[in-house]
Amino acid sequence: MPAPVALGTDPVRTAPSGVVLLTDRRQARRPLTEVVGAAVAGGVRWVVLREKDLSRAERAAVAAELRAILAGAGGRLIVAGPDPLDGDAVHLPAAGPYPPPAAGLVGRSCHDAAELARLTTEDYVTLSPVFPTRTKPGYGPPLHPAGLRELIAASPVPVLALGGIETPAQVRECVAAGAAGVAVLGAIMRAGDPTQVAAALTGAAGRAGHGAARPAPTATREVR
Repeated sequence: MPAPVALGTDPVRTAPSGVVLLTDRRQARRPLTEVVGAAVAGGVRWVVLREKDLSRAERAAVAAELRAILAGAGGRLIVAGPDPLDGDAVHLPAAGPYPPPAAGLVGRSCHDAAELARLTTEDYVTLSPVFPTRTKPGYGPPLHPAGLRELIAASPVPVLALGGIETPAQVRECVAAGAAGVAVLGAIMRAGDPTQVAAALTGAAGRAGHGAARPAPTATREVR
């Protein structure tokens, strides 16, 4: 059996941090590749490809385009769902599959302590919704920073805060609660100037995280 490694020491499996962009071309005010390129120009280095209504061939083509955009900035694409679309990183829903498929990096959506308790070999999670969200009206109830902090304390892996995060102040609140970063959809997809919005959010994440006290990671994962 391979020796276990401390979480985050393998660059292929480094958990996302800072501002992570979730795609939704239907909400984007410009073509998706243009919005992602603008967000990358604003400092985003992690993107989660959703667009689940497309065929596999169509999604794979979009994934290839987005990987090319991210590669120039040292960024990385994660694909929503168990199929990495010829890549090495996936983000899974809370409903499954369990156990996670083998991949270089695996994330999962979680919403409560029971879902966190089901984690096995995942490398990171999103916790949502933190704030009321325009993308999914009525989804919740929202955790708010206090609830987020409680669940982060129960998580064995790094956490991205998700849901209704639109302002630098909200980013700072999430990082202060212990989040490794935030996942953002509407604030950037709907923005008239995605670069400006991305820069403001990533700047807030960086400034908030610079002085934040973080517990040393104790979880380990076996090398796949």
